[in-house]
Amino acid sequence: MAPTGTSQPGAEAPPEAVTPLVRGITVLRRLTDADGSLSLSELERATGLARSTVDRVTLTLARTGYVRLEGRTVTLAPRLMELGNAYLSSVGIPGLLGDGADALAGELDESVSLAVPDGGGIRFVHQAVRRRAMSLRFRIGDLLPAERTGPGALFATLWGAQEWRAWREKRASDPDGAGFPSLPAPPCPADDLFEERVAAARSDGWALDDQLIEPGLIALSVPVRDPAGGIACALSVVSHTSRHTARGLRESLLPRLLDAAAEMASRLREGTAPPSAPTPAPLASWTAASKQELGREFIESLARGLTVVTAFGDTGPDLTLSDVARATGLSRASARRALITLEHLGYVTADGRAHRLTPRVLALGYPALSRITLSRIAEPHLAALAGRIHDSASLAVLVDDSVQYMARAATHRIMNVDITVGTRFPAYATSLGRVLLAGLSGDGLRSVLAHAELRPLAPHTLTRRAELETVLDRVRAQGYALVDEELEAGLRSISVPVRDRAGATVAAVNVAMHSSSRTIEECLEQVLPQLRLTAGSIESELHIASRYTHVAVA
Repeated sequence: MAPTGTSQPGAEAPPEAVTPLVRGITVLRRLTDADGSLSLSELERATGLARSTVDRVTLTLARTGYVRLEGRTVTLAPRLMELGNAYLSSVGIPGLLGDGADALAGELDESVSLAVPDGGGIRFVHQAVRRRAMSLRFRIGDLLPAERTGPGALFATLWGAQEWRAWREKRASDPDGAGFPSLPAPPCPADDLFEERVAAARSDGWALDDQLIEPGLIALSVPVRDPAGGIACALSVVSHTSRHTARGLRESLLPRLLDAAAEMASRLREGTAPPSAPTPAPLASWTAASKQELGREFIESLARGLTVVTAFGDTGPDLTLSDVARATGLSRASARRALITLEHLGYVTADGRAHRLTPRVLALGYPALSRITLSRIAEPHLAALAGRIHDSASLAVLVDDSVQYMARAATHRIMNVDITVGTRFPAYATSLGRVLLAGLSGDGLRSVLAHAELRPLAPHTLTRRAELETVLDRVRAQGYALVDEELEAGLRSISVPVRDRAGATVAAVNVAMHSSSRTIEECLEQVLPQLRLTAGSIESELHIASRYTHVAVA
């Protein structure tokens, strides 16, 4: 089994390589290694690029929506996860096996993960976590050395002489594991018994990680076979020595783990179908813009190269050059140069005319973004909204029969709506609450209203359930709620829903103001369109971030 990626450290780039794409990926990698955020000066030092180059690259990445520029700080943005999503979609493992891993975690009451090989390491592509005070998990996309994991021993059973030589050279050049930033620091002593563990895994059909990553962490791993008999991924159950010994984990859970792996292998066989021809996706917004609109600093070749990554996905793992050009709308020449560059860097591998993404694509921001919350997604959008309309904006979720504020952007007016994150108000008397209540199912709404005390809080508070239900019907139909002096005298607010990938209302965003600052008509004409635009931006990033990860909303 060949290691993923074709480039070697220090290997000379081919003449057709797109230098700006190489530089842009370098910036994204350094930001990922720094957990998602660096100043421009820090990026300059970390990448070794000239400051003017760093400025142009970050401006381009900001225009494509992959980073945010906040003063002199560069931060990875959730939209960048569409690159990793393209890999995860093309390989098919999370989509086909993720539900099974989640169910197994619930059955065993232990954390369960799926991992794939990446050269001399492994990368996680799915995590099903049991929430405890001592939580055991890595992030999706994290890279770990093969010799310190159970999955690594399984994947190494398929290595040939070339792969073993590459592994030994890598260990010799990086004995302290600096190339694996997700490892605990300081690193544990090197394991010199890896080849023996690989031989045992080949004989036994399973592998054990007995505190190789860090003291107390143990994991049992088994292979999930692909239709050709290779190893599609490794299925692992992860625990702690306070719950199991390594031997006890194997004795109690190995039979069930092997059964689960066989079930997953069957799903892979059933889910394997000839890929359909890729359909052209809508072109990125920058492709239709003129050079004058984009600005002199925008690097089109960098944007084109990253667009090529997004061409892979639901159509199957393998695409030809013609497929990529058709899916992206790029010329064959531009698509070809991008593919050559991505192959040189190890993000694409080629077999004849067929190209496919490698797990290394997950190194472009996915670990740093894989635990993002809805609040973090919403904050910059709320700040932009508050800046445009000069009134405070908030995001809230429904908790029992109350709304709880999760994110907020205030203005600097002398008379301002003063609410802090964490504050709760009765849902029935707020525009946020009415949007959230309107998004509930019939049974869910009846359950909430049955326990809600509808009492007067201000001169115009609705306190009769029948009237409230009529109002909620109207909110549901029109897609927004406006509440005028029902929570507090002089307070007016307007809200719209934020929906998840399935279309369910998971949060609401609002603008609150003093009733003297705008009329109701002005709220509908001036604020509502901006509010809907903001909710749409939050939803877009939420849908990208939640495709293969869990985004906590509360």
